[in-house]
Amino acid sequence: MSTTLISPNTASLQLKDHIEYPDSGVLSKVVWKSERCQYSLFCLAENTEISEHTSTRHATVQVIEGTGSLTLNGEKISLSPGVFIFMEANAPHALEAASNLAFLLTLSSPN
Repeated sequence: MSTTLISPNTASLQLKDHIEYPDSGVLSKVVWKSERCQYSLFCLAENTEISEHTSTRHATVQVIEGTGSLTLNGEKISLSPGVFIFMEANAPHALEAASNLAFLLTLSSPN
């Protein structure tokens, strides 16, 4: 079993306390997960790109800090604090971080 930020003895946490940016690329931390759902904190260094891909699960992105863009089904969406995005399973998407970017990614089973 992987380590998560929330344990059976912890019901809450301050996500901002767990943000740490790598010198380059992506750093992710699992906040909590079960068989059907996973919450992960993603921290991307400035100028990091994640090429187009898909996921077999539904996903949401909730931006905590930073800026960038998410291309979802060919549509470019600006990312800034407070932006919330829902992605259907198997939707093609890519991401670019214009500055250091932190967001909460939630993956859930489509059924």
